[in-house]
Amino acid sequence: MKATFAESDAPKAALARLRALWIVLASAIAGLLFAPVFGLRPLLLPIAVVLVACYGAVELCIQVKVLQPWRPLTMAVLGLFALSVTMFGSVDVTALAAGVTDSWQLTLQSTWPVRPDAELMFFVPLLVLLAAVIGIELLRWPAVALVPAVAVLVLSQAFVALTGVTAVLAALGFAVVAAGLYMPVRPGLVLIPTVVLGLVGAAVVTVVDTGEPYSLQQSDVAQVPLPRTISPLTEVAARLSNPETPVFSYTTTGPVDRWRLVVLNQFNGVSWEPDDNYRRLGSQVGPSTGAQVREYTAKIKAPEGQWLPSQSMPASVTGTAPLIDQSTGALLVRERKGALQYDLSWWEPQVDDDLSGAALSSSETPGPVGEIPPGIEDLARKATGGGRPSFRTALVLEQYLRGNYNVATGTELPTGSGWPQLREFLLESKRGTSEQFAASYVALARIVGIPVRLAVGYRAPQAPAGAETVVHNRDVLAWPEIAVAGIGWVPLDPVGGAAGAGPAPSRLAQITAKARADLPPPSQLPEQPLPPRPPEDEPGGSINIWFIALAVLVALAVLLVLAILAIPLGKAIRTLRRKRQTGANGVVAAWWEARDLLRAYGTRVTPGMTARDLARASTDGSIVDSLTGLATQMDVAMWSGMGTNDSLVAEAWTSVNRIRKSLAGRPLAERFRAVFAIR
Repeated sequence: MKATFAESDAPKAALARLRALWIVLASAIAGLLFAPVFGLRPLLLPIAVVLVACYGAVELCIQVKVLQPWRPLTMAVLGLFALSVTMFGSVDVTALAAGVTDSWQLTLQSTWPVRPDAELMFFVPLLVLLAAVIGIELLRWPAVALVPAVAVLVLSQAFVALTGVTAVLAALGFAVVAAGLYMPVRPGLVLIPTVVLGLVGAAVVTVVDTGEPYSLQQSDVAQVPLPRTISPLTEVAARLSNPETPVFSYTTTGPVDRWRLVVLNQFNGVSWEPDDNYRRLGSQVGPSTGAQVREYTAKIKAPEGQWLPSQSMPASVTGTAPLIDQSTGALLVRERKGALQYDLSWWEPQVDDDLSGAALSSSETPGPVGEIPPGIEDLARKATGGGRPSFRTALVLEQYLRGNYNVATGTELPTGSGWPQLREFLLESKRGTSEQFAASYVALARIVGIPVRLAVGYRAPQAPAGAETVVHNRDVLAWPEIAVAGIGWVPLDPVGGAAGAGPAPSRLAQITAKARADLPPPSQLPEQPLPPRPPEDEPGGSINIWFIALAVLVALAVLLVLAILAIPLGKAIRTLRRKRQTGANGVVAAWWEARDLLRAYGTRVTPGMTARDLARASTDGSIVDSLTGLATQMDVAMWSGMGTNDSLVAEAWTSVNRIRKSLAGRPLAERFRAVFAIR
C-alpha cells in the first residue's frame, strides 16, 4: 500500500518531511492567535510541545515503516502524552478528560486575559494537535490539508477577533506558512500571490473597521451562575448590634475610604438583588473608565464570608480565584471554607475636575423600583427640589436625607429595605440605619430619573498609611453610587454626616466632598440645563448597515464554497479510506476507485460490469491497458488462492494512477464536471 510518507526516494521523503513541518507550523500559528485570551507567553510551551511531538511522530513513522499505517494514532498518543506531562505534571487521564470537556467553557466564563491555568487553556494545544494530525493525513491534497488549521484560526477569531495591524500581520504570516507547502515546487508562482493577498488584506482591514471586535465572551450563556448566599444588606442591623466584633484586616499602599462587598441593582419592591453578571477573574482586568487612573494594592485577611472586600475597579487578585462582576467590582468566592488571605490591586480614578456641574452617564438608565407606594413620588420631587437629573440634583437629595432624617442608635435598630420598611422610614419614623438611608436614596433617585445603584460594604477606619487596619462590625455601611459621564460610578453617603464618618482620603472622595461643600442652599440652586439631545443619524451611520450586509453576503459565499468543496473533499476522504485497505480488499478497493473515476467522466458503468467489461467499453488505449492489468490483479487476489501481498495491492493502485493520469488529459470543462460529479 502506498502512503504519503512511505516513499523510498530520498528527495520525495525530504519533500514529505518539509510539507509536514509546514502543516504543523500552520496549526501552531492558528493556536497562537488565542494570545488575546491567554497571553502569548503561556501558550508558547504547550504549542511548541505539540509541534515537536507531531513532527517527531512523523519522522518516527518514516524511519520505522511498520508504523506508517498507525501514524495518526502515533501522533495523537505522543502529543497527548507530552501535553499531559507538560501541563499537568504527569499522565492524568481525569485531567485530560476535564480539559477536553470543560476548559473552553471555563475560558468563556472568565475575564480575559485568562489565568494561565492548565485546566483552562488545555483546549488550545489540543486543537493544534488535532489540526496537525488531520492536516498531515490529508497532505496528499495540500490545499485540503490546510483546512483543519484554518478551522482553528477561525475559532480563535470567534473567541476574540484581531483587528488592525495585528490582524494583517497574523493573516500574512499564516499565508506565508501555508505557501510553504508549494514553495519547493513553484516558489515564484506562490510567493507573489501571497504578498499580493497580504496587501489586499491590509487594505480591507483599513477600510472596514468594525470598532469593538466580536467575541464569544459576549454570550450570556458564558456567565457563571450566582450562588445563593445571604445578602450583606440584610445583616447591617445585626452587625451594628455587635459593634466591636472584628470582620477583616488589611494593609494598603493607597488611600481607601470604603470597602465594598456587593452592589445591588435589582429592586422589586420587596428585596434587593445583585445582577447575575459574574465571571471567573482572569489574570488582570483593565479600568472601566476613561478617566486617568492609578493602581494601588492591599493585603487583606478575611476570616469568613463568601463576599470578599474589594474596590470599585479591581485590577487583579492573587491568593484566591474569585468570581467578579466587572461592572461593580464585587468579588465572590463560592463554597469558601475557613480564613482567606489575598492580595488585591485596583484602579483609582484621578479626577481633577469639579464634579458640581458633572453630567450623568447616558449609557446607564435608572433601575427598577417595583410598585411605588402613595406619597413617595411627591416626596422624591420635593427632596430633589424639582431639578432635572444631574449630579448636582443627586447631591441635593443626599443633603435632604442628611438634614431631615436621623441615624438609629441603641439596641432596637430597624431592619428591612422593602417598600413597607422604606415608606415607614421616609414618611413616619424618619429613623434608620445606613440600610434604610441608602435604599431610600436609590429608590427616590430612580423615581426622578437618576441612574443609581446600591452598594454594601464597610467604611475604612482612619489609620496611618501602611499600618495594619482592622475593620469591625461598627464600620458596616450601605451607600448609593451615581453614574457620572467620563468617570464612572461615584459613591455618595447620605448617612455619613449624621453618623460622624471620618474624612475620605481617596481622590474621588475628596472631589465629591468639595462638590458637596460648594452646594448652595436649595433656594439658590440654578436651573439645571436640559440633557443633551441624542445625535441624529448621520450619513456615516449607514456604514454599519453596509457592513452587516457585506458580512451576510460573505457568510453566504463561504457557505456556498464549503458546500461545493464538500464534494471533492468527500471523494478525497473516500479515496484515502480505500487506499488504507490491505490484502484482497485493497485490490477490490482499487477497482472501485477506477470504476468511480470513469463513471465521473461520463463512462456508463452498470452494477454487474467487471474490469474486463469496462475495458472493452473504453476507447482510450492507455485506459484499456490499465483496466486489463487491474482485471489480472483482481483474478490473482480473488480466485487464484495464492493470497495477496502488499506488492499486488501497490500494482493495483498503480493501474488506478495510470487511469487518473490518462483522464487528466481530458478537456478542462470535462475535468471540472468530473470533480463535482455526484453519484
